[in-house]
Amino acid sequence: MTRPVPVVFAALVALAIFAAAPARAEEKNRTISVTASGTVVAAPDRARIRAGAVSEAGSARAALDGNAQTIRKVFSGLSNAGIDPKDIQTSRFDVQPVYSRPKTGKPQITGYRVINQLEVVVRDVAKLGRLIDRVVTLGANQIDSVRFEVSDLEQRKDDARRRAMRNAIRRATLYAQAGGAHLGDVLRINERVSGSGRNPTFQSRIAATSAPIAPGQLELTVSVDVTWALR
Repeated sequence: MTRPVPVVFAALVALAIFAAAPARAEEKNRTISVTASGTVVAAPDRARIRAGAVSEAGSARAALDGNAQTIRKVFSGLSNAGIDPKDIQTSRFDVQPVYSRPKTGKPQITGYRVINQLEVVVRDVAKLGRLIDRVVTLGANQIDSVRFEVSDLEQRKDDARRRAMRNAIRRATLYAQAGGAHLGDVLRINERVSGSGRNPTFQSRIAATSAPIAPGQLELTVSVDVTWALR
């Protein structure tokens, strides 16, 4: 005949199981999180410039005609320099009244201003300075910006991602081993991408005899926050 388990003994066993469960859960849920980054540096192989013409005249028609004549010359010069038409895009076109600014009385319209601005992709950065010289000589009197780019940007990002992840694994392994544990499964990965470089931005409304341009290097950094389970 089986003897009944004493109530006190059963309660002690249940209490021991209940106390052990959180300990096992805590041990199972141990994690480690690290932040690491990877950086790649690349020489730009492409540039974007914004160049255009600002024209003023007594009437909107005259301002528009004068501006159109200048822009046609710029288009022709870009084509002769080997720029593909698909790499030329109108980025701004404005017709604006020009007002007088009297000390007394209401401002009066004294003329009109036309602004026609182009965004041009230059796929040979070695020719960029000469190209700017050419469009200014042909009548462009507004150069708003020069921005350098890397054409294989996504591949460069992948290189930076691999470097960031290698650094994260190395750092997490060091901490885990120092704490008497080992890395388990990856639980979470978050990334942040940032880029910086020498991107000269300038404005010019006067003709230049030369345009020395230094593309420098572009830097791309990927940072990752990675969480592992520990075992």
